[in-house]
Amino acid sequence: MQRSVRPWLVVAAFGLLAGCVYRYLADDPDEASLGFYLRSSVHGMGLALAGWAVHLYFTSRSSEWLRRWPLVVEVVVQSVVMAIVVAVVAVALQAALYGHRTAASWPTYNFPRIVAVAFLMSALVGTFYELTRLVGSRVLLNVILGRYRRPVREQRVLLFLDIVGSTSLAEKMGELRMHQLLTQFFFDIDAAITAHDGEVHAYVGDEVIVSWRLAAKEPEPRYLDCFFAIQDRIAERADFYRREFGLVPNFRAGLHAGPVVISECGDSRRQIAYFGDTMNVAARLQEYGKVVGRALLVSGDLPRLVRPGSDLIVEALGPTQLRGRAAPVEVFAVERRQVANE
Repeated sequence: MQRSVRPWLVVAAFGLLAGCVYRYLADDPDEASLGFYLRSSVHGMGLALAGWAVHLYFTSRSSEWLRRWPLVVEVVVQSVVMAIVVAVVAVALQAALYGHRTAASWPTYNFPRIVAVAFLMSALVGTFYELTRLVGSRVLLNVILGRYRRPVREQRVLLFLDIVGSTSLAEKMGELRMHQLLTQFFFDIDAAITAHDGEVHAYVGDEVIVSWRLAAKEPEPRYLDCFFAIQDRIAERADFYRREFGLVPNFRAGLHAGPVVISECGDSRRQIAYFGDTMNVAARLQEYGKVVGRALLVSGDLPRLVRPGSDLIVEALGPTQLRGRAAPVEVFAVERRQVANE
């Protein structure tokens, strides 16, 4: 099942259940028939889907204009639009589902109440959503559950990815313009990361650190696929970057797997931090890519753990002495196989 369909089904199921619960708790017991429960289910499902559609619009590229405003303005605008849409859908469904059973005073009496409730719910959901965007949904959940209150060792796959020549680009473009390029780049690659179940651990200057929990089951190619999906995404946006910035950002990455110690740090601002040699090796691999002129370097057992597809070429570069490490690391370069044009 496609990822784009699954959320709609989940939202529809939630709305259906909410409609049934509302019918049971709030309505006249004399109306506790199958027909009324079906109407309430459709009503709840329609409202949930309408709210979800508004949410998708405000999280899509079409709403970039709103993201230029302060966060409080963004949340208020989203809440107002969602409240109006949900209220209009509620009135339309009421008329369609109940027809002559609807009292003439129903819209006048209920419309303001629906708008107010929808606005309040939208504001709460919007605020929570922005909070998850700020710290990450998985990070927020782990903080709430206290998963990393004490240090925990986990097997992780880490991808360190940065833009090539960022220092010279900043000198040429200026710091503000370079920051706009980085912001756009990080925004554009996010969908590729989340589509491959990656978790953005941090943005550090011109670098993004992506993490996965290492699968204990069959080898998964998603770690490598994520990098090439990012390549495809930037290639799709090449004309935009040339028009807006006069260049298409080039990037390289290092991919490494191993144990990572994870724990909460700080007090006034809590942060989940990663520690360990695995972090260092991934960072050094990304740096070493500049020396050997390769876009993606991976280490050790990763080719075996991910089982690259036939469209990829894995080249062994041999044991390599990475900066800051005493023991050499087996390094592999990975690239896509070029398909001859027919």
